Amino acid sequence: MAIKVKICGITRIEDAMACVEAGADALGLNFYEPSPRFLPLDRAAEITRHLPPFVARVGLFVNATEETIRATVEKTGINTLQFHGDETPEFCARFAPMKVIKAFRMQGSQTLRELAQYNVDALLLDSYEADIPGGTGMIFNWDLARQAKDEGKPIILAGGLNPENVAEAIHETWPYAVDVASGVEIEKGRKDADLVRRFIATVRQVEHEIL
Repeated sequence: MAIKVKICGITRIEDAMACVEAGADALGLNFYEPSPRFLPLDRAAEITRHLPPFVARVGLFVNATEETIRATVEKTGINTLQFHGDETPEFCARFAPMKVIKAFRMQGSQTLRELAQYNVDALLLDSYEADIPGGTGMIFNWDLARQAKDEGKPIILAGGLNPENVAEAIHETWPYAVDVASGVEIEKGRKDADLVRRFIATVRQVEHEIL
């Protein structure tokens, strides 16, 4: 199965289009205000209007209210929700039939036990750093990703990926998708088109070697 590629933390139309042209399957738009990659609703709507129909528009939220999330969906055209906070299984289930991704900051076996509680469309595994809900640029123990696959849900591997290490990450874990933000940036929120192309080309090359 082909591995999906998600480029997260898009803040500019030109970056979004560069990612699409390079072959990205999904783009992440960050609606968490403390984040340096935060995207106001009007700019998010402008970006989604430029995207072709088969590129997923993923909205990232951290402990947002249901009202806020639904208003954001209506105003921006996102079609997938990604939760990075303390959202409960019950809260995540409220948004069906929209696709829902629940992110987990991997700390060990206790985090693996949490995964089983969530009936979501995919589990995103990220690195843990205190008080930072994602986008740390740090790698976590990929053994945990292999164990997480036992839950039977699609696994999205994040946390410190870049063009230099994504091949190893895929060989080690063979996830449903890989997710990158800081690993393809010039600065936070601004993507490097060459790094994006190299990242996606590396993913496709690994697929070609294995499949």
